[in-house]
Amino acid sequence: MKPGNLDLLPSALLTILLFGAVLLLQVPASAREGSYSLGAGDYDRSLTVGGMERFYAVHVPRSYVPSRPTPVILNFHGGGGNPKSERTISLMDQASERYGFIVVYPQGTGAKGRLINPQGYTWNAGTCCGWAMEHRIDDVGYTNAMLDDLEKQFNIDKKRVFATGISNGAMMCYRLACELAHRIAAIAPIAGSMGVTSCNPSRPVSVMHFHGTADKFAPYAGGKGPRSLPGEFFQSVDQTIAFWLKRDNLTGQPRIVKRGQASGYYYGPGADGSEVVLWSIQGGGHTWPGGKFGFLGKRFLGEMTQDISANDLMWEFFQRHPLK
Repeated sequence: MKPGNLDLLPSALLTILLFGAVLLLQVPASAREGSYSLGAGDYDRSLTVGGMERFYAVHVPRSYVPSRPTPVILNFHGGGGNPKSERTISLMDQASERYGFIVVYPQGTGAKGRLINPQGYTWNAGTCCGWAMEHRIDDVGYTNAMLDDLEKQFNIDKKRVFATGISNGAMMCYRLACELAHRIAAIAPIAGSMGVTSCNPSRPVSVMHFHGTADKFAPYAGGKGPRSLPGEFFQSVDQTIAFWLKRDNLTGQPRIVKRGQASGYYYGPGADGSEVVLWSIQGGGHTWPGGKFGFLGKRFLGEMTQDISANDLMWEFFQRHPLK
């Protein structure tokens, strides 16, 4: 080294150190620390949203590797349900293990100090349902905060966060598609139609909808069913599907797939590769296709088809529709 170059050494080292520090700040804190705080297993978590303590449960499959971004499915319980009941009827923990996604079971709200109010834990899905709607609970804000909390604990794939749910939970999926489309990649509602009076998503959203034609709670043809919650009036399945066909710029006849008493109507591709799918279950009740009855059985809820598995079909669908 020439004697004159010795004078340049301190400034060169300083430049390298400063450049390295800038790069380090651009790396997520969890990655700088070497790992995320939680691994595979089952967790119950809480957070405060709008001054209210909120809860959610998480199942992380055994295949989870903290160094690899992992897809997430949010599974919203129906009105009167909770994360435990949703796990039981949907069998989604098992699907999580089969396919390697993290499944999250959010929890709605009810009357303070009571485990379940007369209408149970509910979601403010717009025009429904119960305590959450009446008290204008910000369940979109809750979902946003829940995803923020989830990202701190696990290495989630932000382009592959999806939502499903049944009944009032299905209606919540539609609200998220309308208002949180920058974080929710696609949705798969079951036995629940749209419950918002206006919907202006920031991008085309792909939808896979499951519904039984003999649903007595959320009637396929809309209106009020013989077992609907008091005061609830539902949009029809056809109206809901028509909205998303128009919104996603989907035209033409669908491709039809038949499996026993279930018929799948596949529309697409539309704007930005979007897709809308309706699975209509002939004679099906207010149930999760391929799922399991909980404490409310067949006599109360109606038929549950085993001709299709909603979990398998939605996972196949979700894989085609990450955020772009």
